[in-house]
Amino acid sequence: MLLDEDPATLIHHTIGNFNITPDKLAVARINESLSTLQQARDLQVREAESSLKKLARTLQTLSNHHAETISTHSSTAHASEIATLDTQKFRIAKSASDLEIESERLSSQLADLQARLQELELQGVEGGDNAKRGLVDDEISLKLKVYRGLGIDLERDENGEYGKAVVRNGRKGDVHVVNVESKFSRFFYANYFWGTL
Repeated sequence: MLLDEDPATLIHHTIGNFNITPDKLAVARINESLSTLQQARDLQVREAESSLKKLARTLQTLSNHHAETISTHSSTAHASEIATLDTQKFRIAKSASDLEIESERLSSQLADLQARLQELELQGVEGGDNAKRGLVDDEISLKLKVYRGLGIDLERDENGEYGKAVVRNGRKGDVHVVNVESKFSRFFYANYFWGTL
């Protein structure tokens, strides 16, 4: 009887039947990608803030120049210079406003990514309770989602086996079609896919 066996033996055999190493590696890669993306967003926010400060300094310089112009020119020249400076001021203010909006958008994206990262960290290495979260139904679905996220689409053959992979590299604009055959190891295909991404 199944229940007559030692529970420790049953648990050991059950753990042995699950191959979670690729999933752990996939989650680690996702965490690394999120960290890289967060650093990129932080850099963009800092650049936007730097541009905003530069524009503020430019505005201050123009304001000082405007004050000097008022004191040295006639009323006609003064009115013309005021109009020019007002136009420049509005352009700078619009640029500053655009940069502020972009900074807020990047901050919002950063907050979303941080929330997503926290959610992934709370799920842990094994992905949390997938039934409650509705993320994936089983191990194969999770792997397919990770592959698609990397730009790899797997196609089934007539027997229902995954025998073909389409690898897309958006940065290079390349598409590779790979026939997955049993004569090559998984290690070979993993290295090939990473080389094409």
